Amino acid sequence: MGTIYGYMRVSTQEQNEDRQLLALNEAGVAEQNIYMDKQSGKDFNRPKYRLLVRRLRESDTLYIKSIDRLGRNYEEILEQWRILTKEKKVDIVVLDMPLLDTRWGKDLIGTFLSDIVLQLLSFVAENERKNIRERQREGIQAAQKRGVRFGRPPKALPDNFDAVYAEWAAGKIAGTGAAKMCGMSVSSFYRKAKEMEEKQHTDSHKSEMKQAI
Repeated sequence: MGTIYGYMRVSTQEQNEDRQLLALNEAGVAEQNIYMDKQSGKDFNRPKYRLLVRRLRESDTLYIKSIDRLGRNYEEILEQWRILTKEKKVDIVVLDMPLLDTRWGKDLIGTFLSDIVLQLLSFVAENERKNIRERQREGIQAAQKRGVRFGRPPKALPDNFDAVYAEWAAGKIAGTGAAKMCGMSVSSFYRKAKEMEEKQHTDSHKSEMKQAI
């Protein structure tokens, strides 16, 4: 009888840490044998998982809440499954899919059925992630067309910006002095000054168009 381990993987935006931990605890995995990686959406560095794999020994059992905890995509999930079951010779139990339990059905038919289910679920999991990303992209594009702006709201300009900008544009003060008077960094002042110039140019062009009409 080997050691029972659990693995959790959550992103910094996910809220399912407690749900995974509860499932592993209910399955009988000791707290000290649960490994968890928390990562951003763009980073798949998993130091705790690598440490866990190094510690796994033949006849150990690894519990995970769902199959997509093993990898980002179809190929990676299958590769990790192969490493764990074939190379490390450990059993895997996927809690939300009882068919994926390598402790049972170790005969040829049982292994064959388990492999088919694994490939199907891995494929479904990857496609669901792709569909979610596509829906998010479409939602963002639709919102942008409606005028919704994402990210942090622009910082309000200081009250004296217009007056300081006018002096700077007239060549009366240098950019560094203007930025200091406004309590801004030099780069921020120049960026806002450029936006002001573009706005004035646009307003002037609109005024000329109206007069021409």
